[in-house]
Amino acid sequence: MTALIDTPELRAHLRAELESHARRCPGQTALAEDYIALLGDRLAFSRDRLAGHFTGSAWLVSADGERVLLTHHRKLQRWLQLGGHADGEADLAAVALREAQEESGLDGLVLEGAVYDLDCHWIPERGEVPGHWHHDVRYVVRALGGEHFTVSAESLELAWVPVKSMASDPAADESLRRMAQRWLLPR
Repeated sequence: MTALIDTPELRAHLRAELESHARRCPGQTALAEDYIALLGDRLAFSRDRLAGHFTGSAWLVSADGERVLLTHHRKLQRWLQLGGHADGEADLAAVALREAQEESGLDGLVLEGAVYDLDCHWIPERGEVPGHWHHDVRYVVRALGGEHFTVSAESLELAWVPVKSMASDPAADESLRRMAQRWLLPR
């Protein structure tokens, strides 16, 4: 297991990525500014910050970019992108890649580019853990080693979903539709 790292350099790198993302996606500027402010909290990457903390997620696409792998999340009972807690790791791209590998069992995953999407969402109280915010930073991850996945304990099931159908599915999570619609734009 890789040592978890939180350094001023990693926080500065994430700040630069968030600033760049805000320039590329002006609709997410206010959210990026909120995330930059959160970087000033020493517990920003820890579950110990009970009000909310950073998480890292993967927009995990097939090699041809036509499908995205989603999880039917066991605890939240919703179809979502793969991802999870930073648990002290300030390199959220590494968190997203690690979570994608752990939750899918896929080999040959490759991180592509910088921050792809931001989403701040409420996580309801569960047992001893109070309700809190996930300040999710999402990255594109491409499955170059095949598409045969393994369902982890965190999921009820996994499924490859066509990005085009996700973009227009009114029943899909709003943030998934947003990412799918962005994915379909000319690059």
